[in-house]
Amino acid sequence: MKRPPLSDMTVQELVENFAGIAMAQDEALLDRDTSKFSRLFHQMQDVSGELKARPGDQRRALLTLYDHPNAQVRLKAADATLAVAPKAAREKLKEIAESHEFPQAGDAGMALWALEKGISTPT
Repeated sequence: MKRPPLSDMTVQELVENFAGIAMAQDEALLDRDTSKFSRLFHQMQDVSGELKARPGDQRRALLTLYDHPNAQVRLKAADATLAVAPKAAREKLKEIAESHEFPQAGDAGMALWALEKGISTPT
């Protein structure tokens, strides 16, 4: 079944889509399937962009994923919410970095380092 365009989805449907993409990314990481991961990365960017474009920047809805059982979902939700909830997002990244759930713990640590050094600026 074909999915509706992102612009036709509710915020909740976009959040669910985001989580599904992140879980598929986790599988692609485990399978070392970089081409699949790359496609999923672009899909996630599209979902995040749609949430950002909604009135009031609806990326805040991704905060509901901070307690998701999947580390990749939590990591990507924290990354996507850095501009709208910087304190909460940094705390979640720190928690993931300290969790020793790899590779996400390493990615979270690098994200924090890049933020501290000014290499990365949330938008």
